[in-house]
Amino acid sequence: MNKNHFLLISLLFLAAAVSGQVQKVDSIRFFTDESLIQASLSTDIKQLQNETREDQFQPASISLKLPDSSFYSGQISVSARGKFRRNFCRIPPMMLNFRNAGAPLLQSLGKLKLVIGCGQNDGDEELLLKEFLVYKIYNLLDDRSFRVRLVRMNYTDTRKKLKPFSQYAFFIEDDADMARRNGCQKKEEVKLLTEATNRDMMTQVALFQYMIGNTDWAVPNNHNIKLIYDRKNKQGPPFVVPYDFDYCGLVDASYAIPNEIIGTEKVTERVYRGFPRTMEELQISLDNFRSKKDSIYNLINKFELLSSKTRKAMT
Repeated sequence: MNKNHFLLISLLFLAAAVSGQVQKVDSIRFFTDESLIQASLSTDIKQLQNETREDQFQPASISLKLPDSSFYSGQISVSARGKFRRNFCRIPPMMLNFRNAGAPLLQSLGKLKLVIGCGQNDGDEELLLKEFLVYKIYNLLDDRSFRVRLVRMNYTDTRKKLKPFSQYAFFIEDDADMARRNGCQKKEEVKLLTEATNRDMMTQVALFQYMIGNTDWAVPNNHNIKLIYDRKNKQGPPFVVPYDFDYCGLVDASYAIPNEIIGTEKVTERVYRGFPRTMEELQISLDNFRSKKDSIYNLINKFELLSSKTRKAMT
């Protein structure tokens, strides 16, 4: 091999390496990969705790180490979100906005919800991991669902009012990405009666919420549901996609209190909040649940971040 050939090959390898380094994160693959992400987030946590306004973003820096050893970092913005947990929890759930010039390789992720533990003890982390599994269970039942990605997050308060700490958390897929990969589009805050949505999917969602013991949802006021519309049938009824399951009986959070309207004393009491269906309609959905039963149990039983006692209680 002469000197010119060696130089050319070296340049090609260098170009390949550089192109690999500048490759943007694939927002779809980000949520299809099952492996744990190692990450760090630095922001003014005290300011985040005290913020009462909606969608009030503040500067933050983030770094992500993906399972293939690729490393991404940049400047983003974050805001506190949620209503109850913002007031009740030590650190509120967050919305991370990656659409920032300071994080060009992460912009494709859009805006992602970050679900974090309500406190910093093992019990808080366990509740978070249980809610993570609820999302994964519904993924088994329907692709028209929010994917989630587990992360081990290191938090640093830029004003040093809090000591740095590390905890499991999870990202929730951007709603526009979720709709797009299912051939749908989202619409914001559409006010519809429950029975004006896709009937088959509404049946499945109501049964799923009953199975996990969740009553904290409602279609007419867009409470913990997202409506997405088929791009090929925009005049058709929308599909209902559920999210936010920390109040369900399967998670059984200590702060979850049943709504007085429901008439239950604890969240582990199941109440069916769907509309009447024929047995034939129910059987279609029930057959889907039964066909996924083993997969659901395997998902829970092989999730070793939870104790065997907790996994047994969930099943």
